[in-house]
Amino acid sequence: MNAGELVDRSSVAASTAVDREWAWGGSRGAGIRICVIDSGVTPDHPEIGPLEGSYAVERIEQDVAGDGRPSYRIVPDDEGDAAGHGTACAAIIRRIAPDASLTSVRILGPRLAGDGNMLLAALRWAVAERFHVVNLSLSSRKGDFKASLHDIADEAYFNRVAIVASAHNSPVRSYPWIFPSVISVGSHEIADAERIEVSPQPPVEFFAAGVGIEVPWMGGGRSFLSGNSFATPHVTGFVARILGKHPHLPVSEVKHVLASLSDNFTDASDPPRAPTPVTTSAAPDPPDEPARSDVPAVPVPSSPSSPSTPSTPSAEGAGHDESGA
Repeated sequence: MNAGELVDRSSVAASTAVDREWAWGGSRGAGIRICVIDSGVTPDHPEIGPLEGSYAVERIEQDVAGDGRPSYRIVPDDEGDAAGHGTACAAIIRRIAPDASLTSVRILGPRLAGDGNMLLAALRWAVAERFHVVNLSLSSRKGDFKASLHDIADEAYFNRVAIVASAHNSPVRSYPWIFPSVISVGSHEIADAERIEVSPQPPVEFFAAGVGIEVPWMGGGRSFLSGNSFATPHVTGFVARILGKHPHLPVSEVKHVLASLSDNFTDASDPPRAPTPVTTSAAPDPPDEPARSDVPAVPVPSSPSSPSTPSTPSAEGAGHDESGA
C-alpha cells in the first residue's frame, strides 16, 4: 500500500462509537475459522460438534532441510484429545461463538507437554492457512524459540490472523503471549463469561473469566478448572464474534474493539477501585532449559466425580502449566 491510497472505512473501528451491539450484535461467529493448537479435540463431542479438520504435528526423522535437524509436518489426526485440555478450550469457544468453525492441531501429549518445534510448525501452518483466529492456551519459556515465535506472530499480525495467547500463570517470561502482535489474555475471578477487562499494565492486555470454569473432560466427565488457559478461549470467542460481523478488521482494530468493550472502565471522578486479582507478570528470560507451559489446567475441587489433571507438567519448549518454573 502507498501513502495517499484510500482505505475502506469498514477496516477501521475508531471512527465509530463502539459498543457491544456495534461490535458483535447478532454475530455468532459464522464464517470465522478458528485453529485450536493444543492437546487435540475430541471429535464430534456433543458440546463442540463436527470439526472442520483435525491434525497433528509429526516429526520427520530424516534431515529434509539438509541442516542436520529433524523436520515437522502437519498430518491428519484421528486420535482426538490426548489430555482433555484442548476439548475443554474448544467447548468454551463454542459457547461464546457457536457458529464459528473449529480446526484442531494436536501438539501436546497426555502430560500436556510438547516440543517447541511442534509449536512453531503448527503456528506456521495456521498462518499459511489464513485462519482468522488461533487459540493458543500454552506457551514456551525456551529462549531458543523466541525469535522464531516473534517472526511468526508478526507474520500473523500483518496477514490478519489473530493469535489469542494465554499469559503464563506464574511470574516468568514465556512466548508468544508477551509479543505485542498477539492478543494476550489473563484471567479474572468474576463468574461472568461475557465480562472482559482491559489491563492497565501490559504486557497482559485483557482478562476474561478463568476461575472455576465448568468444562467437559476426559471419559465423558466434567470438571471445574481455573487458569489463563480457560480465559483465553473466551476471548477467542469474542474475537470470532467481532470478525463475524466485521470481517475486514485487522488485528490492531480487533484489539481496539475489545478494549472499547471492557467492563472495568472508570471515570477520573470515580472513587478508586481495587484492581482485579491476576496471576501473571513478566520476569527476566530464564536460562535455556526445558520449559513449562503457560496455562493452567488445574481442577478446582468440586465433587468426587471431577476428573484430575496434572497441575505442573513439564515440557521441552512448549506446554501447559499451572505453577510454572
